[in-house]
Amino acid sequence: MSDDRRKAVRGGGGSGGGSTAVQSVDRAVTILGLLARHEELGATDLAEELGVHKSTAFRLALALEQRGLVEQAADRGKYRLAHGIVRLGGAASAQLDITRESRRVCRDLAEELGEGVNLAVIDGTEAIHVSQVRGLGSISAYNWVGQQTPLHATSSGKVLLAYEPVATVDAVLARGLERFTGHTLAGAAELRAELAEVRERGWGSTAEEYEVGLNAIACPVHGVGDAVVAALSISGPSYRLPPRLFPAVARSIAAGAEEIGRRMKRLG
Repeated sequence: MSDDRRKAVRGGGGSGGGSTAVQSVDRAVTILGLLARHEELGATDLAEELGVHKSTAFRLALALEQRGLVEQAADRGKYRLAHGIVRLGGAASAQLDITRESRRVCRDLAEELGEGVNLAVIDGTEAIHVSQVRGLGSISAYNWVGQQTPLHATSSGKVLLAYEPVATVDAVLARGLERFTGHTLAGAAELRAELAEVRERGWGSTAEEYEVGLNAIACPVHGVGDAVVAALSISGPSYRLPPRLFPAVARSIAAGAEEIGRRMKRLG
């Protein structure tokens, strides 16, 4: 390890808590990179590479081990990458796949309907948007990609939550249903009934539930094994996308979601 690298890892930038936290993150990421290259390393080896005391390297490795990202080989006391890395890599790969495979469908749908199209996946008790295409009639330039939104107050969120296990619904309810507007679903029974309706009709919607003046419709994207892997949605101003148009718009979205699902199934 170079002297410059050791200085950077030990690195200064002040003595504040923020700098210490960033330094710890940097060192932890460095450990993952080292284990990726060397397969197995002991705490002494890690300390030498990082330019820190062995106890510091041990604490960092222990934190990564508790998160399932590294593990110890019991017979040798050395660290190696654990299956948590595979899970993260698999999730990232799946998101990249679905973003790539859905791009043309989203563009076509945005062109057909003139509104903004988004693709979202579930992330714990929230939805995270992985793709967005703006329609010619879009009035907002906001970039939703990478943003988390509540499952109970968005059309994509309702669709994703509708096909999740009961435990996930319970976890969302346990956190409390935040009111974003006067139209937001705020009761447990109300939300459960809405989710049952989403499953029955095959699409979800919101009418000014997350933002005043914004309506949206979403359909599930079914992947391998018919599991719901994402939600495809379209949103627009309430005066241009009133509830009476929801069923007709949902048919167009459903066709797009079905095409994305076929593409994902071909990937296996």
